[in-house]
Amino acid sequence: MRRLWLIFAQTTTVCLGILFVVSTLRPDLLSWRARTNVEVVTTREAAVETPLRRMTSFSDAATKAMPTVVNIYTSKEINLPRHPFMDDPVFRHFFGDQFNAQKRRSSSLGSGVLVSDRGYILTNHHVVEAADEIEVALADTRRAKASLIGTDPETDLAVLRIDLKKLPVATFAQSDQARIGDVVLAIGNPFGVGQTVTLGIISALSRSQLGINTFENFIQTDAAINPGNSGGALVDSAGNLLGINTAIYSRSGGSQGIGFAIPSSLAKQVMEQIIATGAVTRGWVGIGVQDMTPELAKALNLPKVNGALITDVVPRSPAQQAGLRAGDVLVAVNNKPVTDYASTLNLIAALKPGTVAPLKVVRANEEIEFKVNVGTRPKPARSDK
Repeated sequence: MRRLWLIFAQTTTVCLGILFVVSTLRPDLLSWRARTNVEVVTTREAAVETPLRRMTSFSDAATKAMPTVVNIYTSKEINLPRHPFMDDPVFRHFFGDQFNAQKRRSSSLGSGVLVSDRGYILTNHHVVEAADEIEVALADTRRAKASLIGTDPETDLAVLRIDLKKLPVATFAQSDQARIGDVVLAIGNPFGVGQTVTLGIISALSRSQLGINTFENFIQTDAAINPGNSGGALVDSAGNLLGINTAIYSRSGGSQGIGFAIPSSLAKQVMEQIIATGAVTRGWVGIGVQDMTPELAKALNLPKVNGALITDVVPRSPAQQAGLRAGDVLVAVNNKPVTDYASTLNLIAALKPGTVAPLKVVRANEEIEFKVNVGTRPKPARSDK
C-alpha cells in the first residue's frame, strides 16, 4: 500500500510540473485557456478600439475626396533680358547676335478640383495666369491637355476643362455652415512630391482685408498648405468640398499653420458665371469708402460707429447721378446693413447690373435713401509679369 501511494504521489507531482511548464511556455496548447483569453481581448477591442478608430481616422473622407483633386502643370514662354552690350558695334562684331534677346519656357505646378462630370476643374487664377500650355494629371494616372474657360482675378479663381470620361466629381459642402474648430483636410501636390493629405481645423472664418484678393472672405485653417497646394481642395470630415486652397501666411515659404481657402459657396457662384458667360459680372456704383472709427464718428457727430464713410464719388457715376456725396456715411445697400469696407465691396458687387438698388446714407444726422442705377464693375487692369 505504501508503495502504491508513493507511485501515485510521484505521478501527480510530475503531471503538475508538466502542466506548469506548458502553461508558462506554451499557453496556446491549452485550448480552454486560449479560448477564454481570446474572448476577453475581442470583447475589450469591440468596446474600446472601434469607437476610438472611428473618432481618429479620416480615411473615408480622404478616400472620397482624393480622386477629385488633380495636379496642374503649366508652362509659358518668357523673354530673357537683352544683353546690355548688344548696342555696341565692337561687341556685335566679335560675338554676333548670340546674346540677342532670347526666349525660354517657364513651368510651374499647382492643384485643382474636379467639380463636374463634364470635365470642369476649379483652381486658382494665379496657377494658370498667362500660361501657354496647361496639362492636368488625375489621381488615376490619366493625363490630358486642359483648356481655360475663364478666370476671375478679383477672387483668384479660374475654371479649366478637360475632355475625359468617367471623372470623379467633388461634392460641394455648405461653407456658410462651417464652424471654428471643425476638422478639415487639405489635399494637393505640395512641392511636386505627389498628392498629399494634411489635417487641421478651421481657425477662423470670414477673414478679409488681407491684401490678397479684391474680394476676400477666407476660411483660415492650420492644415498644412505649401507651394503646389494652390487650387487644391479643403474638405470637411465627410470629404465634401469646403473651399479652394489659395494662400498661406509665411516668412519661410513653407507652412506655418496659417492658410487661407476660398469658401466653396463663393467658388461655386464664380464657377457658374464663368461656365455660363466666360467671365464674372459684378455691380458697380462708383464710390470709394473707408471703415468708420470712433474718431470719425465723433467728428461727424454720429451717435454710434456703424457703416462706412464715403470718401470719393466717381464723376458721372451712378452714385453721383443719384445724389450721393463724399462725406456721406453709407449704412445699407439694398436693405442690407453695411459694417465696414469689406461688406460694402461685397454688397455692391452682388448687385445685378442694370437694376435699381436702394442705398441708405446718413447725412447731417439724417438718414436718406437714394435709388441708384447699378452699373457694371470695370475689369481690373491686367498686370503683365
